[in-house]
Amino acid sequence: MSLITATGLTVKVGDVTALTGVNFAIRPGEIVTIVGPNGSGKSTLLRALIGAVKPAKGMVERKPGLRIGYVPQKLAIDATLPLTVRRFLNLPHRRAASDIDTALREADVAGLADRQMSALSGGQFQRVLLARALMDRPELLILDEATQGLDQPGSAAFYQKIADLRDSLNCAVLMVSHELHVVMSASDRVICLNGHVCCEGAPDIVASAPEYRALFGTGTGGALALYRHEHTHSHDHTHDHGHNHDHEAAE
Repeated sequence: MSLITATGLTVKVGDVTALTGVNFAIRPGEIVTIVGPNGSGKSTLLRALIGAVKPAKGMVERKPGLRIGYVPQKLAIDATLPLTVRRFLNLPHRRAASDIDTALREADVAGLADRQMSALSGGQFQRVLLARALMDRPELLILDEATQGLDQPGSAAFYQKIADLRDSLNCAVLMVSHELHVVMSASDRVICLNGHVCCEGAPDIVASAPEYRALFGTGTGGALALYRHEHTHSHDHTHDHGHNHDHEAAE
């Protein structure tokens, strides 16, 4: 049984149709990564799947009582606010100290409980967000560009931790990522999105698909493929100018 199933999902953001006719499902224990150029609807799809935005058409079905852990792309915390990691993890309601210690250990940041959030490095901050997502023992862990701002070694270590957690917690993982080299090695299935599902399947199948190559070029060696996005994959709502444009890798 799938944890989440979307059928014929169309989502509008204001007057703009962000997603059209998306079919999606994720099964227990599966690592699925969504890739796509800037503005392709990746984060919108995540929000629709968890129920944060309502579809204009189609439906989303979630397993009853599904426990979801969510790691956002970024979280702004006022640097002048005195807030320790332990206090942060106790928001919005108090947690058992043992649960906090377990989550921090699982995220490989044991010993940071009394550190100020404002004093954490970028990598430590993301690990604390991961610990927070693990507190309720999720059946599905969702990460939206969770390694943005980390260097490549930090990024690779973070994704390795996610793979380890999938095995130890037996949870499914749904990621949005622009780091194509990591995606291809860490995912069971890749979904290429550009307002609709362009192609999907095992990483090696998607990497060789014409639709994927039209979006990202032929190289799958890193995020630069996304920065040099060629507009050769046109849709009704886009204009095909045939030019290269520089894009930010995050949505």
